[in-house]
Amino acid sequence: MSGILDGKRILITGVLMESSIAFHAAKVAQEQGAEVILTAFPRPTLTERIARKLPKPAKVIELDVTNDEHLARLEGLVRDELGSLDGVVHSIGFAPQDALGGNFLNTPFESVSTAMHVSAFSLKSLTMACLPLMQNGGSVVGLTFDAQFAWPQYDWMGPAKAALEATSRYLARDLGKQNVRCNLISAGPLGSMAAKSIPGFTDLAKVWDERSPLEWDMADPEPAGRGVVALLSDFFPKTTGEIVHVDGGVHIMGA
Repeated sequence: MSGILDGKRILITGVLMESSIAFHAAKVAQEQGAEVILTAFPRPTLTERIARKLPKPAKVIELDVTNDEHLARLEGLVRDELGSLDGVVHSIGFAPQDALGGNFLNTPFESVSTAMHVSAFSLKSLTMACLPLMQNGGSVVGLTFDAQFAWPQYDWMGPAKAALEATSRYLARDLGKQNVRCNLISAGPLGSMAAKSIPGFTDLAKVWDERSPLEWDMADPEPAGRGVVALLSDFFPKTTGEIVHVDGGVHIMGA
């Protein structure tokens, strides 16, 4: 039986731990027939070790999305390995510690700038670096944490995610003529490396214990990974600029 990504070639960023959404997106993508290439920064060797747990081997390329030289060489490295691309997964986010954990009013602009560059502007940078490889169109999928709300402890990552969501919409607008779709998955909280870097993250996660219509398991990133793979597939051929929630339904709840 063929998979929904049969013959697709997918680049996935952000595989840092087996508990990450990106790892499960890579795993499900391979299970669904895709060839996968991974990028990593700052420790490609860590990603190489995690990649051994995937169903099939996957090459790892070092990529700092804030480094113009890394971005410029990406096309050639991917072309040598896969020839072309059908999809890109942006699973990159970072904010300095003084931009998180209740320090919103005191965070210096330098830290905000870093959060915005790595977490939002990089969606445009990565997409444009990969665009020459998507001559027959493709799908770009990023990961957000619902930026409609001001979350406890999340601080400047909230505005960074809001910028990411807006960036995805503008990419969808400008790349539609090239048949490139840009969408986001808005996942609930998970016990990933990104989550562990947020002071007081467990307080934020309690929201899901109290309000999620569907039982939410912070230790299970696979539903979000499946959402990513669905958007990479041809089952959403005319969907772009969208945010698909994989959060147990918390986003629909009022008081």
